[in-house]
Amino acid sequence: MIVVCEKCDCRLKVDETRLNPSIKSFSVKCPRCRHTSTIFLPEEVQEVTPVRPVEIKPARAGYTIVITNQKGGVGKTSTGLNLGLSLALLEKRVLLIDFDVQANLTISMGYQHTTSFHDIVHDPGLNLGSELIQTSYPGLWLLPSNKNMVLLSKKYFGKNDYEYILKKQLSTIRDRFDYIIIDTPPSIEFFTINALTSSDLAIVPTQCDYLSTHGVDQVLNIIDLIRRKTNPVIKARVLVTMYDEAATASRMIFTKLKNLHPERLYQTIIPRDERLREAQIMSMPVINYDQKSISGLEYMALAREIIDTSAKNR
Repeated sequence: MIVVCEKCDCRLKVDETRLNPSIKSFSVKCPRCRHTSTIFLPEEVQEVTPVRPVEIKPARAGYTIVITNQKGGVGKTSTGLNLGLSLALLEKRVLLIDFDVQANLTISMGYQHTTSFHDIVHDPGLNLGSELIQTSYPGLWLLPSNKNMVLLSKKYFGKNDYEYILKKQLSTIRDRFDYIIIDTPPSIEFFTINALTSSDLAIVPTQCDYLSTHGVDQVLNIIDLIRRKTNPVIKARVLVTMYDEAATASRMIFTKLKNLHPERLYQTIIPRDERLREAQIMSMPVINYDQKSISGLEYMALAREIIDTSAKNR
């Protein structure tokens, strides 16, 4: 078994034959930096038993953000990617998690045929900490998705404590990151429920059109239910995306959103920007594609707004 030191990323080889089969975790001291890490052993598929919230101690770091909306095409993946890089540019250590079977975030970053969360849960030779990809952007890591992710839902959806599978795994690596951002599918099911249960903050992106704003109310109601059932600390904020200042309908619906959600609406607004679409084609964040892009500058403003609010909430 290969394990990775949490402090210096030194790779250590551990002889699995010397481990007691009954143990679920063990400690190992890094020969380079002398840091002691606790390694949690993967469980057999039939024995995976996610823990309840009371069994997980609050993390000192790893403020976790889920990007969610039942409606597609509202900028969830773009927000996750560009917010993640913006936080990294502000010298934060950031982990992006692609928790969508479609793997749009993974593809947007130029990766294919990679290990996914499903593979980590089901392969005894893998662990979450060692399978993260350190991207070409300093301070930014990725946990990718692949087609095997659909098997997680088929195996566990509806089982006892299925909502906590992601939270259990994240508890082993949270201290390595300042922010963890989870991209979710456009539906409320296994993946989204796990992500909401694991997060401190839910960001709900929405365009300024009637159907999108109607969906916001539904998502906020679901988050309120999650707060009562599985995650009492989660907060929710609404982010306006693809905003067209010249369109009367956009201005009218934006005013409606401000009246409906005055405490939850971000001050930052992500405008409609052709540079953002071009950056998606090039599989790169917009601020990296064009440092003067208006949407890239707004995502930087959003990152600063999140840093300010998350610091107050910790």
